[in-house]
Amino acid sequence: MNTPPPVLKKPKIETEEEKVNSNSHGGMEEENRKEQEEALVALIEHRTKEVEHLRQRLSYYTSQAGGSGFAHGTSMARLKEDKSQRTPEKEASEIQSKGTKRKFEQKEHKELIPLISSCSSASMIRCQTSCVVSSQHKRKLRTIISSPTNNELFASSALDGIINLWQIHGRGSTVNRLSSTDCLSSKQRRWPEDVAWHPEGNSLFSVYSADGGDSQISILNLKGKEKTRVSFLEEKPHVKGIINNIMFMPWEDVYFVTGGSDHAAVLWSNVDGENSWKPKALHRSFHSSAVMGVAGLQHKKVVMSAGADKRIIGFDLLAQRAEYKHQIENKCMSVLPNPCDFNLFMVQTGTIERQLRLFDFRLRQTEVQAFGWKQESSDSQSALINQAWSPDGLYITSGSVDPVIHIFDIRYNSHKPSQSIKAHQKRVFKAVWHHAIPLLISISSDLNIGLHKII
Repeated sequence: MNTPPPVLKKPKIETEEEKVNSNSHGGMEEENRKEQEEALVALIEHRTKEVEHLRQRLSYYTSQAGGSGFAHGTSMARLKEDKSQRTPEKEASEIQSKGTKRKFEQKEHKELIPLISSCSSASMIRCQTSCVVSSQHKRKLRTIISSPTNNELFASSALDGIINLWQIHGRGSTVNRLSSTDCLSSKQRRWPEDVAWHPEGNSLFSVYSADGGDSQISILNLKGKEKTRVSFLEEKPHVKGIINNIMFMPWEDVYFVTGGSDHAAVLWSNVDGENSWKPKALHRSFHSSAVMGVAGLQHKKVVMSAGADKRIIGFDLLAQRAEYKHQIENKCMSVLPNPCDFNLFMVQTGTIERQLRLFDFRLRQTEVQAFGWKQESSDSQSALINQAWSPDGLYITSGSVDPVIHIFDIRYNSHKPSQSIKAHQKRVFKAVWHHAIPLLISISSDLNIGLHKII
């Protein structure tokens, strides 16, 4: 038999090629490693020079400041410690403390009443919606209010009984929620009907109902600990029904006024201590129905009240009598003094296409102007729809049962809105003007908060 041919082995030269390739690859790796080492050494040298330069600058500034470097280092250490223990409530308190302490300054009166209806065309506001965010409330929103001392903060409340504190970023480009506090009343677990910010900026006051012996006023201390942030006043001056409105007075001494369904307007003064407030009924018989809105005039110790009985009352605290009385053809739902012209005030009524009325406090029973709008969604005017003056006193914003913000220029010789902004998917409750930033903030029954930059 023939024997099979022997199996040939691979020639030795292939092994030599592999060896050459391996040596070549290893050489490239070595070269790359050396380049990286050189780059790293150069970077270290550069950083070392930077550190030395910064040390020299620090030494110079420390000597100039008289040895403040140690204090700065201690502060930084404390800051790191605080950050590690930070909670949303603590962060909100820290941001709130950045606000300027209240220093009462009497505002300058400006004559705006002669400008009313003086122009045949409206001065339009360029407004751009910059952000629409979820309110993070579980039920319909009720109020929105901005801090009087901190330009970054505003608060929202809703029928879920929660008050959310918000921080504005980028002059209205976006917002984030800082804290969320349960402010339901102590007995009946009712939501706040209205909320007002203390002029010093450290607390929020809420009103509830007088029924069932429930608490009528709560105070949310923004600097307090989480479990003790909300306290309730013991005094219960309202005798029945919902307390519709709370408003701090624009005076040097801090007072607030509440208006209720028991026909009463009550003045609250601080007696002794942060949460010690004494109520005094200003009047209980001037209105024959619910007091829907209250406000104070800036140049007089006069409390204005508007009622569902169609009456507008101006009560003089010094004379202890009604200095102003007027009655219109429909129910009144709120009263808002102009921020610049101290004699001018606005009243919201239930008359369609004449919802907003302007009055001069010096003229008895005389309407200066009326504004209004048609409503597509409803034939009735809701008291949950609210208005706000612009900081310059020339414009009024109003919510609507439709998903728009109505803007009125008081100089425009027309009863109609000077412009209307599509802002939400459902009815708009209110759109407030920020007092320091060109910004409108709106709330809606779509459970969203809208930020609208004025450009």
